Amino acid sequence: MKKIVIAIDGFSSCGKSTMAKDLAKEIGYIYIDSGAMYRAVTLYCIEHDLFDPDGNIRTEALRQHIDEIHITFRIDTATQRLHTFLNGKDVEEQIRTLEVSSKVSPVSALDFVRHALVRQQQDMGKDKGIVMDGRDIGTAVFPDAELKIFVTASPQIRAKRRYDELCAKGQKASFEDILHNVEERDRIDQTRTVSPLRKAEDAILLDNSNLTLSEQKDWLLDQFKRVVYE
Repeated sequence: MKKIVIAIDGFSSCGKSTMAKDLAKEIGYIYIDSGAMYRAVTLYCIEHDLFDPDGNIRTEALRQHIDEIHITFRIDTATQRLHTFLNGKDVEEQIRTLEVSSKVSPVSALDFVRHALVRQQQDMGKDKGIVMDGRDIGTAVFPDAELKIFVTASPQIRAKRRYDELCAKGQKASFEDILHNVEERDRIDQTRTVSPLRKAEDAILLDNSNLTLSEQKDWLLDQFKRVVYE
């Protein structure tokens, strides 16, 4: 069976990471969470005071630090979950907070940040056999990916999923704040100058608003088999 690159793009909180992880595990591929990489850069900015008091990024200061930011992924042997490491430190829990979520879109809109992380992502996928999810995987990172999926769902459904996820972790959450964050991230992601969120012409659209996880998994496996066996 030939190895391929699977690019899963779409709006925030559509469950892209969950579906990509499950698909990678099912077919024996390596999973790479590109969104976690931008969250890790955002966390780096927070920890190094690269936001001013008004919440704006100290762009030139970040530009000077960008080559010092190295992101890797490792499987937690106890839970079998993929964890994100920022310069060798496990930051999986820190990057999932609402503070990081509220700041990640402007960070990811910076051209030099995207160029730096795209280089890291392309290095990770040079041998194929990977599933990567994000905003511009099928358009900018791997435009020649053999299978491209673009995922969408209504903002209200996506906000509810994120709310439930945070509550399950015992974190305080406001549905209204999360919905505002989802809608604002959509606006920024679609209007940024560098690699805006858009569906690649050859991507397959998946609206998972009303799909169960089982139905979604079956659909993804069908798409994978269609490509590798064609």
